[in-house]
Amino acid sequence: MQSAVDLARSGLPAGTGRRVRRRAAPWLVIAAIFVSLLALLPLAFIIWIAVQTGWETVSALVFRPRVGELLVNTALLVLLTVPIAIVLSVTLAWLTERSDLPGARLWAWLCVAPLAIPAFVHSYAWITMVPRLHGLWAGVLVSVIAYFPFLYLPVSAALRRLDPALEDAAAALGLGPWRVFWRVVLPQLRLAICGGSLLVGLHLLAEYGLYVFIRFDTFTTAIVDQFQSTFNGPAANMLAGVLVSCCFVLLGLEVLVRGEERYARVGSGAARYQQRASLGRTTIPSLLLLVATTLMALGVPFVTIGGWLAAGGADVWRFDEIGLALGQTLFLALAGALLATVAAMPMAWISIRAPGPLQRLLEGCNYIVGSLPGVVIALALVTITVRVALPLYQTLFTILVAYALMFLPRALVSLRASIAQAPVELERAASSLGRPPLQALWSTTIRLSAPGAAAGMALVALGIMNELTATQMLAPNGTRTLAMAFWSYSGEIDYASAAPYAFIMVAMSLPLTWLLYVQSKRMAGR
Repeated sequence: MQSAVDLARSGLPAGTGRRVRRRAAPWLVIAAIFVSLLALLPLAFIIWIAVQTGWETVSALVFRPRVGELLVNTALLVLLTVPIAIVLSVTLAWLTERSDLPGARLWAWLCVAPLAIPAFVHSYAWITMVPRLHGLWAGVLVSVIAYFPFLYLPVSAALRRLDPALEDAAAALGLGPWRVFWRVVLPQLRLAICGGSLLVGLHLLAEYGLYVFIRFDTFTTAIVDQFQSTFNGPAANMLAGVLVSCCFVLLGLEVLVRGEERYARVGSGAARYQQRASLGRTTIPSLLLLVATTLMALGVPFVTIGGWLAAGGADVWRFDEIGLALGQTLFLALAGALLATVAAMPMAWISIRAPGPLQRLLEGCNYIVGSLPGVVIALALVTITVRVALPLYQTLFTILVAYALMFLPRALVSLRASIAQAPVELERAASSLGRPPLQALWSTTIRLSAPGAAAGMALVALGIMNELTATQMLAPNGTRTLAMAFWSYSGEIDYASAAPYAFIMVAMSLPLTWLLYVQSKRMAGR
């Protein structure tokens, strides 16, 4: 009798144990297909340009010594930076989450805080402090400092969620602490390490400003230089094609390394917090590691910015220019975040309410654009508008579309999580009361998912505020964001005038970074 009552309450037909799949509204499917096709536009355009250019020209542009040099530089950068970042991040995560480290919570926040500093500001700070810092190893050093939090966050979150019973069982079988870590803990961190490594690798391929400061050539710097110097469409697009191929290689490697092992157990068991390990004599070396990391990742940028602000005095605070740059940055960030969130809404709704093969295909298209560097998306939109829709070249519409495509996955992930927590029964009840589908969706699911949408908009806005290459290539004439103003002054070696813009970008990013840190703790139940 009780089971029948439960079935009646859940709205499921008696005799079935599965939820009835809901069919998506046609207009939502059409909207999701349109956004997905738009997301594939940069990739399709590069392929189309290659076909139009012809194999002889393509081979001449791709198979040349300069491309080989860029490929070697990029490969060495990724192969050196990612393993160092993995070792550093896993070590710091274990110290802050699994040991009796003094002040562990403070150190955990300090390990995340470097995300608030744009990568090109890290490079600006280091090149100011060490003017001769150039080349591959300089790129590895600054890249690890700037990007290791992308690995630290998922690894530390995974460590919080691990089942301590597995480690207890391994210890009971006679394994020492190190062997327990290598054979039990580390394999369970594979997903977090793979995901974070992929994120770091994609950022390395897409970064521009960081490597310009230290005079290290990568595909992204070469593409921007080619575009700015000669506006050579075929050459720049072929470099972009090689860069996209590198991105897909990273995606494939991540899938292979990740594997298909199961990382969850059946049943909740007797979950409890892991007892923190005693550091003993290694307490001082552990604290020294954290102090050194914090000084390099936070101390150098803040000291450098503060030094230049003090050297420039009140004259560098040109409030008319700063106010204009701040206003334009906020407008583009809010408008781009709103457009990306609206564009992600149909796909997010379908992925939760009507999953299926079509949904998986469309969602994959949306995530592909997230793996493309911003310079590739910008270059595609530049060439398309110049050749096909010249009135749209360097307009507000084009730059907002670029932002929406670049940061669409951020909005999609946040919306999916918030829509999943909105009961579908409320949406059905609104429809049964006679409200049109769009009005029923607006009055129930969209309103209930507003907090998640706001968090997604904040993440998108954070990315837009620190974005440089696409803004330089697509922004309308007269646009001067905080990042563009910083880059303009630093390019003139006027580091004192660039310092206020760096300070404002960091000050605006810190609250959003704190929100990201708090959210990661909540997801782990802390």
